[in-house]
Amino acid sequence: MSKVFEMNHPLIQHKLSLIRDKNTGSKEFRELVKEVSMLLAFEVTRDLSLEDVEIETPICKMTTKMLSGRKLGIIPILRAGLGMVDGFLNLLPAAKVGHIGLYRDPETLKPVEYYCKLPTDINERDLIVVDPMLATGGSASAAIEFLKDRGATSIKLVCLIGCPEGIAAVQDAHPDVNIYIAKIDEKLNDHAYIVPGLGDAGDRLFGTK
Repeated sequence: MSKVFEMNHPLIQHKLSLIRDKNTGSKEFRELVKEVSMLLAFEVTRDLSLEDVEIETPICKMTTKMLSGRKLGIIPILRAGLGMVDGFLNLLPAAKVGHIGLYRDPETLKPVEYYCKLPTDINERDLIVVDPMLATGGSASAAIEFLKDRGATSIKLVCLIGCPEGIAAVQDAHPDVNIYIAKIDEKLNDHAYIVPGLGDAGDRLFGTK
């Protein structure tokens, strides 16, 4: 079974409280999501491999550490996932960015892909799927499945807020995918919103209703 990492760093929890506040406007909301995403990126990349390299400082030559191994890819689930991309790119500027767009079929209630643009070498990359909310888990599970269908073999899921129902759904569908999340909330309500949550992340990011 995959592992779930809940981030309890004081800065993350402080900024997450500001994000939740209904009085936080779109501009500040976007800035805070970017900041929390950058803080999450520290934890998500903790297991990246390093190699010894020789450099020369202004004083002398030395052997030091630099990243090695597989390349990275950031995959936001449209549209709310876009708000998390810049925070990751601030720390991982060489990462490629793909996009997956999903909507829920009103009859079958199953996620349907309407847009997918990915790096051509995703099978060679460690992919980080980003989406602020992990509610039912349907969109995240479908996005991960679409990536696997195209050859992806190394995937992590990163969210700001989730709930036990969504986490269980992703773990059931993809037991090989670890989940990184700033806070696990209480539950879903009857309208599939996370409680206490933060409302609709996409609407609050982009100022829509």
